[in-house]
Order: sequence, then structure tokens, then C-alpha cells
Amino acid sequence: MFKSAIHEDSWPIWMAPLTRSRASQPGNLPTELHAEYYAQRAHPENGAVVILSEATPVTPAGHGYFATPGIHTPEQVTGWKKVTQAVHAVGGKIFCQLWHVGRVSHVSLQPEGQPPVSATAVNGGGKTYIDADGTRKAVSDPRALLESEIPAVVEEFRLAAARCMEAGFDGVEIHGANGYLLEQFLRSGINDRTDGYGGSLDGRMRFSLEVAEAVVREVGSDRTGYRISPIGGEADGQRHDHNMLETYGTLADRLAEMKIAFIDVVESFSVGVREEGLDRICARIREAFDGKERGLYVAGGGYTRETAREALDSGKCDAVMFGRDFISNPDLRRRLREDLPLTPWDRKSFYLGGAEGLTDWPLAEEKE
Repeated sequence: MFKSAIHEDSWPIWMAPLTRSRASQPGNLPTELHAEYYAQRAHPENGAVVILSEATPVTPAGHGYFATPGIHTPEQVTGWKKVTQAVHAVGGKIFCQLWHVGRVSHVSLQPEGQPPVSATAVNGGGKTYIDADGTRKAVSDPRALLESEIPAVVEEFRLAAARCMEAGFDGVEIHGANGYLLEQFLRSGINDRTDGYGGSLDGRMRFSLEVAEAVVREVGSDRTGYRISPIGGEADGQRHDHNMLETYGTLADRLAEMKIAFIDVVESFSVGVREEGLDRICARIREAFDGKERGLYVAGGGYTRETAREALDSGKCDAVMFGRDFISNPDLRRRLREDLPLTPWDRKSFYLGGAEGLTDWPLAEEKE
């Protein structure tokens, strides 16, 4: 039913997960402001066909940025209920993106100031913001999870998925992209383990697949999606993998065998920029997620109205995901469908703050 509804829409446009760092403190709680924000973008004709929530940590140790709403306490579940009820009241659908940042964190954001955990003890570089003022600090040195600790992290994902159902979400998406914990295990240039969760591709995929299996058991395959980002594979970078085609093609095959609803593929971080070799990797993933016998392929990252239409018409994907354009255009699907001008987004309001830059963007008809 989910699949057929997407295919019947001539503009199957999804809203990408967008960290906005506006959770209430203490407790990293979603609020009425979140409910208003998502409901604005959930209109069945003008907004997203499916909304993916901002990345939502499954455990206190999964937080890596200040004021990101979690899904690991009863109070957070109560907050998310306000969001899902508001989205459903206007006829929308929303999935919760399950997140664990792994080594992309700072000790001040971790329980009892402990080091962040990862597949490795190697620092991945970069900075994160740690307070309401937007203070940026270098990420802290991680510690490698013990093999005996990994099942407990898998269980945290399962419990979070169960809480998502309690909160009223239509489904969940596992965040296995963008340099976070699952990708830290997956990529050969990061994972330096010698135990059963490292070494061979099967070992490096093991954690991702165990998480996916646990979530599918909890909520069902038809309510489960998975995000990947088969980019940023430069040999001297922090996210290198020795064979991106094999890694992501094999992972896609294994996920498709679980009959999950969709795979969300981040194809670029910049408009009009595609890495060399990416088209071949995407075509390989499309073989696994054909949108017919198996789940949907949802493409995202760097798309414009024209390139989205081309991708959909060519059969390269089943839906296209937009992120930043949805921030400043709550009625983005209508604007794309009718070729209306887009309101430019304002980077200064992406993170932290309140309603300004979050819920005060006009609809197209209000601009005339």
C-alpha cells in the first residue's frame, strides 16, 4: 500500500531529515514548535509525500550536537506524540530517523562526560556545537566499543523503534550515513577492528545488519527504511572505503532481502556536484531496490526541480528527497509541481534559536 501510493503520485517528493537543534532543555524534548514545523510541511497536496524527522538519538550516548530531540525517554515520546498527531491531523506521513552519532561527539554531550563510542579509537576530526550559544569544539577522542557491548547498542535501536510506534510515527528510518556510528563500522577506512565486527565486508556490515534486523522484528519491514551515503570515499579522507561499489552494493542486497520499505541514498552534499563513479554505485543499488519486487529507491542530495523530474522520468528512482528547500518552502511540492519560484533559505537560522527561520516561512500564495 505504501509503495503503490508513492508510485501513483506524479511528484513523489519527500522531506529529508534536517537537524534544527531546537529541542527543549533539559531533556532534549520535542515541543509544540516541532509539531507546528512538521505539520506545515505535511500538507497532502502541497507538502511532502513522506517526512523524515530530524535525526533522533536512540540513546543518551548517541547525541553529538546540542539540543537534538531524542527518543530514549518517556518524556521524549510524549513530545513526539504532539508532532505525529499534528502531522496526521493534516493528512501527512512521518517516519522517525533513528540516530547514533558514534565518534562525532564531545564529552560534554556524553553521559557522565565519558568518551564517545565508535568502531574505532581514532578521532574522525571536525567540530560540533555544544551549547545554546553555538560554541563549537573539536570532537573528542572516541573509544572503540567492546565486542561484548555491541548487542546492547543494537537493543537500544530496537527499543527506540518501539518508542517510535508508541509515539505514533508511521515508521522509522535507520541512519546509516554521513559518517555516523553505523557507517563507522561499515567503511574499511574507518573500521580497524580485528574481532567479529571488523575485517571482511561481512564483518563490517554485521552491526548495520543486526540493527536493521532488530528494527524490522520490532516494527515490521514495511515500516522500516535505511539511509546510506555512498560518497566521500577519497583515499586520504576520514571516510574512505577501499571498494565503495562492493560495500554499498552488497549492503543494499542484504537490506533488500529483509524487504524493507525503502533505501534513502544521499547522492551529494552540494547542488550539481556528483562524485566520480557515483552513477555506477547508484545503478547497482537500484538493482537491489527496484521499486517493484523490492523496496523503493529514494534519491536525495543536490537535486533541483529539473534534475528531480529527470530522475523520476528515467526510472532512476521512485521518489526524490529535498532538504534545505523544505526549510524555506513548506509547500515545496506544490512549487515544484507548478514551477513556482522558491524562497531562498537562510543558513543563519538552520540551527538553534526559536520560531524565527523555522515556522515563519510564507506559502507561495502569501507572497503574491
